[in-house]
Amino acid sequence: MPTESATETPSGRGVRAHGLPMAALLALATAVFLTSLTETLPAGVLPAMSADLGVGESAAGQTVTVYAVGTALTAIPLTAATAAWRRRPLLLTAMAAFAVANTVTAWSASYPLTMAARFLAGVAAGLAWALLAGFARRLVPARLEGRAVAVVMAGIPVALSLGVPAGAFLARAVDWRVAFLAMTVLALTVIGWIAVAVPDHPGRRGERAGGILRVLSVPGVAPVLFVTLVFVLAHTVLYAYIAAYLDRLGMGGATDLVLLVFGGASLLSIWITGARIHRDLRLLTVLGAVLVALAAALLALLSDSPALVYLAAALWGLGWGGVPTLLQTAGGDAAGEHADAAQAALVTLWNTAMAGGGVLGGLLLDTAGVAALPWAVLVLIAPVLAVVLRARAHGFPARRR
Repeated sequence: MPTESATETPSGRGVRAHGLPMAALLALATAVFLTSLTETLPAGVLPAMSADLGVGESAAGQTVTVYAVGTALTAIPLTAATAAWRRRPLLLTAMAAFAVANTVTAWSASYPLTMAARFLAGVAAGLAWALLAGFARRLVPARLEGRAVAVVMAGIPVALSLGVPAGAFLARAVDWRVAFLAMTVLALTVIGWIAVAVPDHPGRRGERAGGILRVLSVPGVAPVLFVTLVFVLAHTVLYAYIAAYLDRLGMGGATDLVLLVFGGASLLSIWITGARIHRDLRLLTVLGAVLVALAAALLALLSDSPALVYLAAALWGLGWGGVPTLLQTAGGDAAGEHADAAQAALVTLWNTAMAGGGVLGGLLLDTAGVAALPWAVLVLIAPVLAVVLRARAHGFPARRR
């Protein structure tokens, strides 16, 4: 990696002479991986976890919901309360909370205690997500912001496509608790890595609760937040129940392989997004929504062929993989100096949509059957496309500032 010099601007942005600070960005990407995998890991160890805690699988599945609720309820107030704190100590505090929460989850024999630990992990996630994209943007000059955020957000598809199956393997080979203890070890490793590789930045003393609310009136922020809410809802309605959907098709034994195809396509999507986001944020967002819609249409109409199911998974991954990067970049661009506040609002809506997607998908499953899930995705994607296309001046402009 080339040697890079860095200077601190009055805005607190570390401007580098050239290249990407990969040691720092990979530390942040690992933090993203940790937050994403901590959220979704129960899905891979659910049978063993529910048996040990003495509850049904549906009750054990609420460990994912309570995580999302913890994030949604606390991201905005915590971001406002800690606005003046220096950024690196705040991020290290969030990572330490993950270490505590995963350790308690690993050793707990009590369902209420496990739920409390999962809620704490969700609180830590809300704080971390409000910081991570901003850190990535501050590490590089403006022309490299999109690539920096793309590197950091690569932790999400890696967690979904590799982390959850790895956790499931550990649960089968050893014990589900070992998977959560491994997350504690990872959290401690990330704490040391961030402390060494990621530079500190000052907080924003004027960013209180009023600033969080005022950011909603900044042109372009509201369309980005709407797209975040509905796009994530559309994705989660199907993703949360993909195993049940594949089981209906007689492909239940291929769930891991389908998710691997999805994850590989997501990584390719992130690479494309990082390379093109500086010029084509609007186009990439439109293409992402269209590809997810095409994937849903294939699953709704032509799912009798396993080959077409794998094609749908690839299209889904290509459409979805870059979405976290695109939305966080669009929100930061629109909010300007209130970017941290916009990220807190985005994180809140993201997790609200994840919790809502699980509930909506479950209702559809019980009332209309699993075949209704891809149709729900198509219905939800329509307003996403409409808002992105309409927000040409602010939110999803044809040319980034």
